[in-house]
Parts: sequence; structure tokens; C-alpha cells
Amino acid sequence: MAIPRRRLLQLAAASAAVPFAPQIAGAQIYPNRPIHVIVGYAAGGGTDIFVRLTCQELTARFGHTYIVEDRPGGGSNLATELVIRAPADGYTLLGTDGAAAINATLYEKLSFNFINDIAVVGLIRGPLVMMVHPSVPAKTVPEFIAYAKAHPGKIPMASAGVGNPSHLAGELFKVMAKVDMTHVPYRGAGPAVADLLGGQVQIFFGSAPAAIDHIRAGRIRALAVTTTTRFEGLPDLPTVADFVPGYDASQWFAIGLRKGSPADIIKKLNQEVSEVLADEKIRTRLLDLGTKVLPGSSEELGRFVAEETEKWGKVVKASGAKAE
Repeated sequence: MAIPRRRLLQLAAASAAVPFAPQIAGAQIYPNRPIHVIVGYAAGGGTDIFVRLTCQELTARFGHTYIVEDRPGGGSNLATELVIRAPADGYTLLGTDGAAAINATLYEKLSFNFINDIAVVGLIRGPLVMMVHPSVPAKTVPEFIAYAKAHPGKIPMASAGVGNPSHLAGELFKVMAKVDMTHVPYRGAGPAVADLLGGQVQIFFGSAPAAIDHIRAGRIRALAVTTTTRFEGLPDLPTVADFVPGYDASQWFAIGLRKGSPADIIKKLNQEVSEVLADEKIRTRLLDLGTKVLPGSSEELGRFVAEETEKWGKVVKASGAKAE
């Protein structure tokens, strides 16, 4: 029996559309399995706190399952490499921080280019806090500078890892204040704070989320914040720049995934993370931890990271800091 021409065209159109149906369905149901988030630092640090807080809220709001895994190493480079090696399907995310901008210059050879390889979908930023163990006699930045000059090379300075913003903030302070301290890198802010509490190290330019409860309880003495303006969460603290003119350093934390992942998935994650971070409850919690949301599309957040990479590249070169 002959098939009418109109019916033949309808069948041909339906047949041509079939190969695309699974792709459309797949995009509509993302995510349909747990999303793995690899954090570049040990538990208890600012990056880990930010990622877990965000993922908990994403789960509560959208019902997705997030599995957070801390994989410290190489100043967060290990975690970034793991994410870049994973399939570009939106099921492996990265939790990182400002070290991503610093490492581009600090390390001579990396297997990736963060700006080109990672799409950032959410970002918060805030000051670092210049904090010391209570046994340190200094109660102000000028007193600490005098103390450091009286003990050159004998003051152990913690960082959350080689190339971490806490490391470069310390190196910048050493250069601008003309003091000599011994760098002691850790595998994240959590272990650094633990040893600062124990007195194994004397000073730490650390993120507020990792230590703010200890500061408020008096277990750690905060001397100043590293940004040029005071921090609302610790309003009585001066800035380092009040005593070391021109000093300016900040910290940021981000969630991202491989570039090359489907554009609709990157956009969806950016929208969902942005919605979570815009929630008044979360904003209040982040402010209490010493951070604020930097809103924007993935492209806009990527431009911010590029600007930070250029800025900190100059600091790395000026300080002579090297990957150890």
C-alpha cells in the first residue's frame, strides 16, 4: 500500500528527531545521581566550611545529593587535577580558594590552567585575620613587628599550604613590615588553627571562618584584618594597613567544575548556587563567618579570578615565594 506523501514526511521528521531525545531527556533530569565535590583542603578550614554549608542548603532546597570529599595536597592543585581529569558531565565539582589564582605563578609547571579549565559557579570573599597565640606578648600590629624584629627567623608562621592566600598574605607582610619569620605550611586552615591553638606556631594570617569562634572565645588573639576596611564580624579590629600603609590581602572561596561541561549544566549550577547564597539566612551565616557573596554569572566570576591571578602573580614575584 502506498503511503501518502504527507504521512511519509511526518514519519521522516519523527525518525530524525529520535537520536536527540536521550540528550534532551538527560539535560532535563540533571542531576540524576549524586554529585561529588572535591575540596582542596583538610576538614575544618574555610573552603571546607563554605562547601559543606552550601551543599547542605542545595540538598535541602533542591533535593540533590552532594558527597563532599577533602583531598588536600599541592596547595589545592591535587583537587583541581582530580576534577579536570573527571568527565565533563557536571557530576564532579571543585571546592577551592584564592590559592587557585596564586598557584598559576607560584608553580613553574602545572598540568592545568585554572582560568581556562575551570568554570566557577559560586564565590564568596572576605578578609584574612592576622592572629597570634596568646603567649605572644604583642597585642597590636606595631608591637608584633617590634617582637618579630627582636627575634628574626625564630617566629614560626603557619599557613594553610604553600601558595595559599594565608601564605602569600604572610609573605607580603614580611616584605612590607621588613620582618623575617619561618613559614610552616599545613594541609589546610583546620590543622593550622589547631597548631596555633596548641602553640606549635605563633602567627597565622588565616581565614575568618576557620578561627572566628576561637577568636571570640579568647583562645586566639586577633591583631588586625588584612583588607583595607574593617570587618563587620570583628568590628573592633583595625586593619593591617593602618600600621603598614598599602597592605591589602583578602581571601575567597569558590565552587566550580570543568569547562567543557554542558553549558546548560554550568548555568543551572550557577543559578542554584546563586539562589542559595542569596538567601538571607545563608547571607547572615556567611557574614558571621567573615565573608560576603560575590554575585555574578560564571563568566563574570571567571573574570574576577583572572584579575586575582594577575594581582597575586605580581606579589609572588615581588616576595620571591617558591613552591616547596
